Amino acid sequence: MLAPPRLVFRAVTFTRWLHLVMATVLAAVCALVHPGLSGLGTRQAAWLLVTPVPLLVASAMVPAVRLSEGVQAQLLLFPGARDGGTPASRSASWGDRWRTALWLVLRYELGVLTAFLSVWVPPLTWGLLRSADGGRGPGPAPWWPTGESRWYALLAPLPPALLLAFVVAAGAALAAAAKALLGPSAAERLAALEERTERLLEHNRLARELHDSVGHALTVAVVQAGAARAAGSAEFTEQALAAIEETGRHALEDLERVLGILREEAPSAAGRPTLADAERLLAAARGSGAQVTSEMSGAVATVPGPVSREGYRIVQEALTNVVRHAGPVPVSVRIAVRERVVELDIRNALPKAGGAAWDSSGGSGLRGIRERAALLGGEAEAGAHEDGWRVRAVLPLG
Repeated sequence: MLAPPRLVFRAVTFTRWLHLVMATVLAAVCALVHPGLSGLGTRQAAWLLVTPVPLLVASAMVPAVRLSEGVQAQLLLFPGARDGGTPASRSASWGDRWRTALWLVLRYELGVLTAFLSVWVPPLTWGLLRSADGGRGPGPAPWWPTGESRWYALLAPLPPALLLAFVVAAGAALAAAAKALLGPSAAERLAALEERTERLLEHNRLARELHDSVGHALTVAVVQAGAARAAGSAEFTEQALAAIEETGRHALEDLERVLGILREEAPSAAGRPTLADAERLLAAARGSGAQVTSEMSGAVATVPGPVSREGYRIVQEALTNVVRHAGPVPVSVRIAVRERVVELDIRNALPKAGGAAWDSSGGSGLRGIRERAALLGGEAEAGAHEDGWRVRAVLPLG
């Protein structure tokens, strides 16, 4: 917490003071219209606290007024703020309008009081100093000091100190009110939070897709190139190059689609592969030397888009892990569409060296499989099974 001297002499204290006093322009206009500055007495001055209120409420109904007040508050109440302040925006609902009206009235009332003290405190201080020196007070108001007393000199610093304390307190109160009344409502903050959460989830999904698609393509390309070099057969080399070309083409399509989304272009789900395109994964795995057998049952083409797309990525990651860690081993892929769920079952033999091919608890690929299944309300598991390795996922269709 700042000490009082530092709090008083900060630049923000004086910008808030200016913001408060600016609100009295309307009071000055009303006083000029009636009764005029020359005829302004105590009673008329008190009415100035009430007279402009209907006009303030009416002006708050204009959506642009909220934007104007938000800009002023940001510049004068929160100068140089990075993580504070009030984001300026137009009124989007009647709730925004009524909160703007409350803000205008509060700012006006505090501003009139601040202006009154700012005008009368200097003469009062001067009167105390003159009375301490044997002079007379500057006016007939009942609070002016009368008589002669050296003690008035000790009281002279008190009015300016109280004025500064009031300005600091009023400025802080107005800043807090600006955040509550000019800032986003609870519903708007919730909507912004939900939008940010959705954006983060989308980025995580895109990261998983890049990992699965590009990682799969690179794995297939590396394995195919190594197998072609070891085989020394022109025919096998031709097949390997064709498989690398096809896998690379699909990876480039996925990469272009993901980059388009990151550029905030309209995302197209139509270009994303689904379980109906799983044959391309099986062909790529076979081209890498794996002995793949497949079984599909049920209406794969009727699986809902999100489930079918995520299911494709799960099969892709499972086959990528087989090619990368186990090599040319027998693999069985089963895709079963039942009444309420899609069941994916990918099994492979372990390499002859023995042992588990990879740790079931680690690796971003297996973690991504579990996350994909969980986001759809399903479940996935991976680990040693009988004499091999098994990845199984159950995705609900609802």
